[in-house]
Amino acid sequence: MAFESFRDFIEQLDRAGELIRITQPVATELEITEMADREMKKPGGGKALLIEKPTVNGVVSPFPVAINTMGSHKRMAMSMGANSVDEVAAELGSLMKAKPPTGFREAIKLLSLALDLRHAKPKLVKSGPCKEVVHLVESPKSKVDSWPKAPDWQNPSAFNSQPSTLLNLPILKCWPLDGGRFITLPCVVTKDPDTGDRNLGMYRMQIYDGNSCGMHWQLQKVAARHGRRYYEKGERMPVAIFLGGDPMFPFAATAPLPDGLDEFLLAGYLRKKSVELVKCETNDLEVPANADFVIEGYIDPTEPLRDEGPFGDHTGYYTLPEPYPVVHITAITHRKDAVYPATIVGIPPMEDFYIGAASVKLFLPIFKMNFPEIVDIALPAEGVFHNLVFVSIKKTYPMQAYKIMHGLWGMGQMMFTKYIVVVDAGVDVHNTSEVLFHLTANTDPQRDSIFTKGPADVLDHATSEIAIGSKLGIDATKKIPGEGFKRPWPPLIKMDAVVKQKIDQLFNR
Repeated sequence: MAFESFRDFIEQLDRAGELIRITQPVATELEITEMADREMKKPGGGKALLIEKPTVNGVVSPFPVAINTMGSHKRMAMSMGANSVDEVAAELGSLMKAKPPTGFREAIKLLSLALDLRHAKPKLVKSGPCKEVVHLVESPKSKVDSWPKAPDWQNPSAFNSQPSTLLNLPILKCWPLDGGRFITLPCVVTKDPDTGDRNLGMYRMQIYDGNSCGMHWQLQKVAARHGRRYYEKGERMPVAIFLGGDPMFPFAATAPLPDGLDEFLLAGYLRKKSVELVKCETNDLEVPANADFVIEGYIDPTEPLRDEGPFGDHTGYYTLPEPYPVVHITAITHRKDAVYPATIVGIPPMEDFYIGAASVKLFLPIFKMNFPEIVDIALPAEGVFHNLVFVSIKKTYPMQAYKIMHGLWGMGQMMFTKYIVVVDAGVDVHNTSEVLFHLTANTDPQRDSIFTKGPADVLDHATSEIAIGSKLGIDATKKIPGEGFKRPWPPLIKMDAVVKQKIDQLFNR
């Protein structure tokens, strides 16, 4: 089902008993984080939280904050209007099987067709609720040669002269050592200056002052590629950031879609209704008409980069300051009844674990199209998204596990995976204890492991060089002839089925 607003989704969560309303004032400085972290650490992800009176520097914001709205398997399914994510994945998988592709390019083309089967492509409309309130922001008049120190967020008087409503938004300071406040669920719209292809991504944004913020796009991201072209051309890069609207927007922004495939097409497919887009007030980018907040701006390639961070990240550690582009804000628009969506990241499990798990389930049919021997894939919470991946396969020939490792390392964000463990088809990859049992039982460390090199996550503090690292693959499958194993492979201990049935009957009596 399509949600016409973020508030519409929140009310649905409330009716389903998946929401806790916090009526007393709670500070956006650290307190909301502590409250949300406790809820996210509960079994199954706890409940969504609606903080009705968030305070910014002690002043109650007119906009409530919603957090952990997709932090459980049930709420992820609800955001898709389904009983389960598996149900949605099965439907997409059946569409993809309508015409089996003969190669990767054809698979991507087929994915685009499958998404478009149910709904038309995003359509442009004249206006929408996101423009109920419009604030135009005066742009800087001169090029910046060096950046001043960011003002102290704890000192409200530092912002009295700022005209932008950005400072009035209930933006969180998540963790004690964070460099400031960060927008944590921004949907960032950019376009390729050469092809016009649109991209929807999610890159955290540090607030510097009333009309500028940092753009933390990592160098492997599509928006960063767009940015490099603008820098090469010496042209200002238009940027649009929106928050809220249908919950499928942030999900689509984080989904591992191939470069060039419009994320709004995926959002329309999942919400069972094409996405209505409106043109921004100060640039030619388009954003969902039903978004709660829209922040418009640009990046000036003639300006120096600015340090962004530290930030308590999904790795469980702080990301240290690094230079990134600055977004100058030219307009802020919002609904009159807007709700500010937020999330936090840190030591897992967090809300992002459930979002990532849903992405894996949804795109598993795509993986299987390229690797039909794959049975299932899991990203354990301890691996903070992509550091650790478990894969089960139907093994039929020697060294097949290594083929899977190399194939996955070559697919999108899987290039960041540090550890891949491959097990046999009968192993439940979602049961970490079961995977570890087979890992330790079925491997000889030297024979069954492989080291290689490749791109690393920019956020990985453990690599010797930023964005460059090594990877370890472990073959924990049963060894067969041709893999250097010449001894008989023993059977796994298993009770006789007749005996099990008899004891079941005795226990039932």
